Amino acid sequence: MKILVVGGGGREHAIIKKIKENPTVTEIFALPGNGGIAKDATCVNIGAKDIPAIVKFAEENKIDYAIVAPDDPLVLGCVDALEAIGVPCFGPRANAAIIEGSKVFSKNLMKKYGIPTAEYEVFSDAASALEYLKDAPIPTVIKADGLALGKGVIIAETREAAFDAVHSMMEDKVFGESGSNIVIEEFLTGPEVSVLSFTDGKTVVPMISSQDHKRAHDNDTGLNTGGMGTVAPNPYYTNDVAKECMEKIFVPTINAMASEGRTFKGCLYFGLMLTPKGPKVIEYNCRFGDPETQVVLPLLESDLLTVMRATTNGTLAECEVKFAKKNACCVIMASDGYPEHYEKGFPITIPEATLPSVYVAGAALKDGALVTSGGRVLGVTAVEDTLKGAIESAYKLVGTVDFDNAFYRHDIGKRALMAKENN
Repeated sequence: MKILVVGGGGREHAIIKKIKENPTVTEIFALPGNGGIAKDATCVNIGAKDIPAIVKFAEENKIDYAIVAPDDPLVLGCVDALEAIGVPCFGPRANAAIIEGSKVFSKNLMKKYGIPTAEYEVFSDAASALEYLKDAPIPTVIKADGLALGKGVIIAETREAAFDAVHSMMEDKVFGESGSNIVIEEFLTGPEVSVLSFTDGKTVVPMISSQDHKRAHDNDTGLNTGGMGTVAPNPYYTNDVAKECMEKIFVPTINAMASEGRTFKGCLYFGLMLTPKGPKVIEYNCRFGDPETQVVLPLLESDLLTVMRATTNGTLAECEVKFAKKNACCVIMASDGYPEHYEKGFPITIPEATLPSVYVAGAALKDGALVTSGGRVLGVTAVEDTLKGAIESAYKLVGTVDFDNAFYRHDIGKRALMAKENN
């Protein structure tokens, strides 16, 4: 089988490495891929949002199956366009990807179908939002409606910060048209959990839970990032919590989307907060999370391509999805200065023995050598029987990878370990 994977980050590298395990796969093309992915797939310089070029490539190369991984091409209708030329895909069509593409849509969906989430109001002009904020409880959460590279959410600790957030989103357009409408919602407290799930629109199969570390620096300080590391499973996500989420959140969401005529197929990501009043949805993503994918897929014992094709074909209920009863830890190695200003172009050295554990996100090939080209450069993942063992192994592997300007957190999994000890 010839497989096409749209995207070029650490998540896509993790998907490609897992897909390669299927013996029917003869060739994998990554559009655009990156310098590290080039070891495992043929990279083609076509941007993930260039849908006409992606379709043309798929047609000319007789692609058998496509995996559309990032949010932008999904929301823009990449799956619709590929299916229109007869290429089956993993990922939702545009009318279902709106669950991530519009926070206003997803909040209204949850309200309509009684799915637990934070209380909220929607605003389409700055004056009304600012008026509302004069008396709103603080802290509060302000979200741009559309996609904003995971950065369109501001937790305002003061009223002034809340006003500033509205001005920057709605008037200064720091997130472009994504901030034309905003959601202002109550600030929830409790442990956060990420749960990725496979779904064919009728059946939903949650994957192993994980815990992301969004802040740039140790002890959850510094700016929000795309994620500095993950562990799986998440110790806060007990069997009882999982059962409650399945009944009150996962199944109702899939059914709600089907009722709206927006059947969701692919990977639906549930960003949850375990509040004192029970689990609530913070956000939906219409695809695999990054870097959650880098700890979840290494624990998957079933064949990934088989499961993906079952979501496409509507046969997920008949497909076994099995995860190892082990623990995984992924530490992201970034460029110093990320998520703001950073230098790039530094050579990366990865020992041969470490390569199977590395998922490359921001690197390019220069004269045949791998060099840094992004903020998050790569993720290093270890799988062990215990969480403590996985964390220790991941950091040992990190110690073998070398590039100038390397920066990473030293406490990935620390909170999860404390939670395990307190249980």
